[in-house]
Amino acid sequence: MKDEQVTGLIATRPAERNGDRRGIQSIEVGGALLQALVRHGAPMILKDLAREAGMPPAKAHPYLVSFGKLGLIEQDPLTGRYGLGAFSLQLGLSALHGLNPLRVATPEAAKLSDEIGQNVAIAVWGNQGATVVSIEECSRQVHVNMRVGTVMNLVTSATGRVFAAFLPARLTETLITEELAHLARASDPSLHLTRRQLDDELEEIRRQRLARAVGQPIPGINAFCAPVFDHNSHIALTITAMGAADNFDADWHGPLAEKLRGCAESISARLGKTEG
Repeated sequence: MKDEQVTGLIATRPAERNGDRRGIQSIEVGGALLQALVRHGAPMILKDLAREAGMPPAKAHPYLVSFGKLGLIEQDPLTGRYGLGAFSLQLGLSALHGLNPLRVATPEAAKLSDEIGQNVAIAVWGNQGATVVSIEECSRQVHVNMRVGTVMNLVTSATGRVFAAFLPARLTETLITEELAHLARASDPSLHLTRRQLDDELEEIRRQRLARAVGQPIPGINAFCAPVFDHNSHIALTITAMGAADNFDADWHGPLAEKLRGCAESISARLGKTEG
């Protein structure tokens, strides 16, 4: 290899390591059309598709022709509308088959823990119920009796209530009935919870896309829990942030809640969940 060729290769490496790698602009421009179709979720006429992708129709059309040859896009011969093609479907299915929700969520949970300064736990639905599978601990001491393998109460914990809110009732009804009956026998009346009260709380969780626990079931500990959805809009796992009440902002729309929501939505998007 000639010296100038070696020099040229070496000169490009620092930029590549910094993520400033040179791409092919025409692919990025044409990709905006594919992104527009994904966002819209239905076939589009050329004028609307081009506008959504930020380009004039005359510029969009050649890209669509090329994408059609690759099977990325199909045009309905009757309506003239453009939609995603068979090869787009194959690409999507291939990507989904290779996804592991826990592998996607774990580094995001660690990043969130560092950012908000709270412990962050990941839970999945197991044979026994809502089961903790990962805990990211922050730098400050948080005294919570939780470890990997802990099964969370479906009625009283923020983690459990998210699963109760978003799982099919056939999976949760027996556990909910048992836990409500157990609470009804508690000597402390403040622990009693009716089915109507629980249903109202679950509806609030669906509306907020977040469950909140303030000093219960663990005194002095607050928590928020957010659902993560897969490409079928089924709940895949939960992300729970928890910490001492005096250092934990429990406002539904405070910075901590918004960062947790954002983290869960980002993971859901990685798993193929579309908006809505």
